Amino acid sequence: MGAHQRPLRIGIVAGEASGDILGASLMASLKEAHNDVEFIGVGGDLMEEQGLHSLFPMETLSVMGVWDVLKNLPSLLRARKTVVTTMLAAAPDVFIGIDAPDFTLPIERKLKDSGIKTVHYVSPSVWAWRPKRIFKIAKATDMVLGILPFEAEFYARYQVPYTFVGHPLADKFALATSKADARKTLGLAPQARYIGLLPGSRGSEVGQLARPFIDAAYELSRQQPELKFLVPLFNANRRAQFNAALAEAEQHWQQPLPVQLFAGQSQDVIAASDATILASGTVSLETMLIKRPMVVCYRFGWFNFHILRHFVTLEYFSLPNLLHGGELVKELLQDEVNGERIAAEVLPLLTQDQSSLIARFDELHQQLRCDAGAKSAAAVLALVEK
Repeated sequence: MGAHQRPLRIGIVAGEASGDILGASLMASLKEAHNDVEFIGVGGDLMEEQGLHSLFPMETLSVMGVWDVLKNLPSLLRARKTVVTTMLAAAPDVFIGIDAPDFTLPIERKLKDSGIKTVHYVSPSVWAWRPKRIFKIAKATDMVLGILPFEAEFYARYQVPYTFVGHPLADKFALATSKADARKTLGLAPQARYIGLLPGSRGSEVGQLARPFIDAAYELSRQQPELKFLVPLFNANRRAQFNAALAEAEQHWQQPLPVQLFAGQSQDVIAASDATILASGTVSLETMLIKRPMVVCYRFGWFNFHILRHFVTLEYFSLPNLLHGGELVKELLQDEVNGERIAAEVLPLLTQDQSSLIARFDELHQQLRCDAGAKSAAAVLALVEK
């Protein structure tokens, strides 16, 4: 690294909470491997703790589905222009776009064309839908860092450099997580029965999922009155959204729900729960790593769903099922995401033996445990040295 007369300069952009986790882990490992690094780009609280001064709030980029993107298009285009202009002026040694491919890949393409090395962290689901995007990825990036082991074969077929790095959460979580300790942390009754409701970190997710999750809780409560419900909420906006849905549901059901809300603490809530109802996304991976049974829900607005269903050939959408290569956990999509159906899928998780499910979760956990931060940092530094 002696050739560098200035610090190693790294451009890095994450667009949502899951990317913030990956970005922070990578940044920490880069700082360990290289004693003089500066970061420029966009990230959340975890990346800022590692020394990034975000160009604008990460939440600007946290949109999902065609309709949300169209609605926010002017601000997304302004954000993209800000990133490109900043990077071209700063001329980083490498630029890393984390996930959010529709936002980050066009940035990577522009920067690569201008001679800046680029890395894309988390492969888009090219093996499942819009496979021709692989050619776009090849033009935009010098290397892909991936979190799913089976992707390597697909990339090799198209001769696009790919490194499987595992996932930093798999390194962070112990192979067994104590339910009793989590309940103590949250101040919960040690012997009660709890269901975790995790409707997501984005406004659009909570808007789609809060009410069906609450209705499912009422339905479960009707059948098993001793159950209590735990809800971690990402920030004050999500809390307000959830409370509005809860007030509406309480009017409909004409009784209060035995529910406790938490500011964040989603991992403790998962660990304290006997079963969980989740939005699809990184939280399903966290739940698998914490080894709790789950029902995973994915619901778009009508417009988004009717556009996307023509393109998506994915048989499964949750990370546990993608890693397993089949149905390991129950997934509900679109109209299936209603209180009655969710409750019907959760009940067996409370009454049937889950030991074979937990054993498979354990195998997948070990497969993803690769010291992701160090592995991705080594791949990035090797690219810079090239």
